[in-house]
Amino acid sequence: MTVLATLARVYVDDLDVALPTFVELTGEQPRLRFTYRGLDLASVGGYLLLAGSEEALAPYRGTHATAIVESIDRILSIIEQHGGEILDGPNEVPTGRNLTVQHPGGATIEYVQFHAAARSTLA
Repeated sequence: MTVLATLARVYVDDLDVALPTFVELTGEQPRLRFTYRGLDLASVGGYLLLAGSEEALAPYRGTHATAIVESIDRILSIIEQHGGEILDGPNEVPTGRNLTVQHPGGATIEYVQFHAAARSTLA
């Protein structure tokens, strides 16, 4: 299986204000919480919450979802085969490696290959 999990992206003004509602909705505590490129991020349940200034969020708002994958290299192969466009990456990120792709048909998806510590949060 190439995709291990898919997270719906939710853009919020303040992560600390938004988290309690998502914790109650999902019945789960945040599995990951980190900062990246001026953003505060947390995953809780099936959501990836992203908080930051409008300027910091602007480059990411067009991304529809985040998919956790076994291998970024496998995703690159699939994208090449189907004619997608790499918009960003592969990059080293706090949770492993990522890649943002625009698929044929227009969907923009971020793919993340977790390193071992982040992958343990999927259980």
